[in-house]
Amino acid sequence: MIKKSVKQICEMISNASFDHTYANQVIEGVSINTKEVEPGNLFIPLKGEKRDGHEFVLEAFKQGASASFWQKDVPNPPQNLPIIFVEDTLKALQQLAGGYRDQLRTKVVAVTGSNGKTTTKDILAGLLSVNYKVQKTQGNFNNHIGLPLTILSLKEDTEVAVLEMGMSNYGEIELLTNLAKPDAAIITNIGDAHLQDLGSREGIAKAKLEIISGLKENGLFVYPGDEQLIREQLISITKPIKIKTFGKSASNDFYSKQIDFNGTGTAFKTNVTDLTFHMPILGEYNVMNALAAMIVANNFGIPFEAMNNAFAQIKLTEMRMEILRGINGSQILNDAYNASPTSVKAVIDLVTNLSGFLTKIVVLGDMLELGPKEKEFHFEIGEYLDPENIQYVFTYGKLGTFIAKGARTNFGQDHVFNFHDKKELIEQLKPYLNKDTFVLVKASRGMKLEEVVEAIKEEI
Repeated sequence: MIKKSVKQICEMISNASFDHTYANQVIEGVSINTKEVEPGNLFIPLKGEKRDGHEFVLEAFKQGASASFWQKDVPNPPQNLPIIFVEDTLKALQQLAGGYRDQLRTKVVAVTGSNGKTTTKDILAGLLSVNYKVQKTQGNFNNHIGLPLTILSLKEDTEVAVLEMGMSNYGEIELLTNLAKPDAAIITNIGDAHLQDLGSREGIAKAKLEIISGLKENGLFVYPGDEQLIREQLISITKPIKIKTFGKSASNDFYSKQIDFNGTGTAFKTNVTDLTFHMPILGEYNVMNALAAMIVANNFGIPFEAMNNAFAQIKLTEMRMEILRGINGSQILNDAYNASPTSVKAVIDLVTNLSGFLTKIVVLGDMLELGPKEKEFHFEIGEYLDPENIQYVFTYGKLGTFIAKGARTNFGQDHVFNFHDKKELIEQLKPYLNKDTFVLVKASRGMKLEEVVEAIKEEI
């Protein structure tokens, strides 16, 4: 993590000032939360919608902070403490991260996409760890605050950093990629998340392609070659970069030739080697994520044989295609971190094609941020469900009602249930759970369907 003196930090931030009495005061690491401050940290007070971090600066020092930012337009700064005065604490955080990135010899891989970016990040970090010391974005630290904090947490001897980049509007990926200056960049896909803000899939593609802005010259850009929207917009990119594609069709540099999966994982073959790869992750779309990661890992010199060994050790972020043992011997697929029409249909396809279970149940909640057509999108998800391969549908939430309505066009009334109370949902779900039952749980993060998972998983 960053380790600098107060003077060195001020040299990395425009128009910063400090009391030279504290010039040699050393900080190690940064924090924006007094509950997480560790001795030696630089505390960065950010202005939120409800509270101003400046209210907690003195508390941060009590917790062991070595120094703190203070925004110049905020009155009554603490006296006789190592305070660094800045024009804007958020911009100062970003400038500090950018300056630290410039000093590191670490290679950076940036990952964005409507769906699959966290899983791709996790897979890629696992593959690269074969030969390199790797750090990756933790949790969802992928925005204008989280990514700078991730950069500042990088150890100086980290050889490769895999950084996830999220967005909801134009300009956000551009900011992040210019801070991170990636050596390689991946777009996993273009889905329908953030339609509310960007209006169309064309707009989403344009926003995601901002990742090339910070990509180093002759850096590697990896994208789904079957996605026409990216191909069309790439024509206007003039920066000299290397481009590789992945996908299902044989026109891609890396493509899948055979995919087989069961309740515990996926086996697949590619066009680039005769090896059969095995992952403890379900889903054809996760094979696509794996292909993107394999292109970058191969570019970094990781042999395919070593990749296959690394796949077996991959640890995914919680609630991302997490396979769990449920009560009474049932099996749960917890994919409750986020949801969009594209990702929900993909995981429904997975469940539809899954063999070895007499009863397959989907528990689906609201998909958020879909704009004026949100009710139609939810109804279409219900219609998409196949009663020949899925036995029961449980929905939760206001918009989940429309999933239930869509499902009832194909399912019998006693096979579709809609709830606005999680406890009722859980109690009605439990009697269906046994060793022959597979349960999918998926919704947008705001629906907190992990509470359902916690209630039906087997206690360890």
